[in-house]
Amino acid sequence: MSEVKTNDSEDFLRSTAEDAVTVRRILDGDNNAFQALEKKYRRLITSLIRKMIRNDSDVADLVQESFIKAYVGLSSYQPEFPFSAWLYRIASNTCIDFLRKRRVQTISIDAPITADDGDMHIEIPDTSYLADTHIYADERKQLLRQALESLPEKYLRVMKMRHEEELEYQDIADRLEVPIGTVKALIFRARKRMYEALKQYSAHFEE
Repeated sequence: MSEVKTNDSEDFLRSTAEDAVTVRRILDGDNNAFQALEKKYRRLITSLIRKMIRNDSDVADLVQESFIKAYVGLSSYQPEFPFSAWLYRIASNTCIDFLRKRRVQTISIDAPITADDGDMHIEIPDTSYLADTHIYADERKQLLRQALESLPEKYLRVMKMRHEEELEYQDIADRLEVPIGTVKALIFRARKRMYEALKQYSAHFEE
């Protein structure tokens, strides 16, 4: 049993070291190296997101978005920590943001709760607020909008259908009268272009 644990530990350390080398290659300009990390961890991240999100189309989008955020914010990764844990946190936060946006199972903390002796209110202090949070968020939205609007028309059209009209892949394919595979390919390439454009602003997208 101890030998198995030792081997597992050695494999983990070896994998972590390999990831650190790959990250350094990417930061040195070898953008194609990121595909190795994406291939290595896609199943793990897909499994995580599928546990939080039910819709398969949303899962696919969030997996891709997680890897995009990782790529854009790669300079913030600290190699002394496992890349898998860093990527896992990005994916988790991406899902949480998605669920918050969609207001899934929303509960108002200001809504009164009726009791036998009258109404009670729950008050939870916001300890995470920063004075410039809204400014930072606005800058991020503006950067995303600029990157989106800079896309060629064929990419811009499908991205707006997907993210502004919130259409499913099949709905987009039906509207454009193209195969669903073409839609997925267009969206994938559009996101890649946006990630490249946003890479210089990585500080705005760190998790």
